[in-house]
Amino acid sequence: MGPIKVGVIGCGVWGRNHARVYKELKNVTLAGVADSIHSTAREIGERYKTSWYTDPTKIIEDPEIQIISICTPTITHAEISHLAIEAGKNILVEKPMANNVHEAIALIKAAKKHNVLLTVGFVERFNPAVQEAYKRISEGAIGDVILAHTRRVSRSPQRIGDIGVVKDLAIHDIDIINHLFDEDPETIFAVMGKIRHNYEDYANINISYSRNRNAFIETNWLTPRRIRTLTVTGTEGILNVEYTSQQITLENNEMIMQPFLLYKEPLQEELKSFVECVKADKTPMVTGHDGLRALQICEAALKSSDTKKMIKIDKLY
Repeated sequence: MGPIKVGVIGCGVWGRNHARVYKELKNVTLAGVADSIHSTAREIGERYKTSWYTDPTKIIEDPEIQIISICTPTITHAEISHLAIEAGKNILVEKPMANNVHEAIALIKAAKKHNVLLTVGFVERFNPAVQEAYKRISEGAIGDVILAHTRRVSRSPQRIGDIGVVKDLAIHDIDIINHLFDEDPETIFAVMGKIRHNYEDYANINISYSRNRNAFIETNWLTPRRIRTLTVTGTEGILNVEYTSQQITLENNEMIMQPFLLYKEPLQEELKSFVECVKADKTPMVTGHDGLRALQICEAALKSSDTKKMIKIDKLY
């Protein structure tokens, strides 16, 4: 099999990173990029010596392209993803996978109907520190997981205009927590507000699970510096994850240990994994249902804040 040909639609702050990584991957050909802004499309196309367009259908209709990364504004995800799926393309759509739960369900059904792979851009799943943390926890390093606390804060984003901090930042941690607890939550209670944006720019989200287990997610666009951390408390110890430095620390009554981890770029690991899944026709690590579940919890958190009530989760899709 020759190189997999890929395209990128949306070349903003994050989409241009997709283009760069695809260009760096072995046995992958970046066959084209598209962006609605002419100067942006041209800049990225010329930088990576590939075809560039302002019309995304040029990427979608290219019969040789097998994979498309969709990195456009959230409100466009569903429309562009449907066009790509119907054209037989395997797609990675950035989080949130759609503007709402109903759109997300429709995308999953379309991917199944057209027999293509669909994954969602939860890049933190591919962070070596997160993967090592999951491994240690599954081996019983801290006993049974009881509590989790995440903190994902930074200054105002330059690019976000159609969603708030919950669907932009907190959704990463919601996905990590879903994977960690490995079951549907029972209730969600959230407090959030807006100071400098049209949408919420700070939020505290409390997620309760069976057997009196709990997760707390703190996120905002107000903090002067970027912080990305996860603390998991178990019956036998504590595990701390620092996403940016890719370090984990294990602590119990007898010792503190910090395993040595080789640094890897999570986005490169994510895109490489998806390419390999397409080649082998294998289910991606992050599925459309993972994206849907995270989006449903985001919407429950937003509803909780609006109504000032605890939201009971009867069933996640």
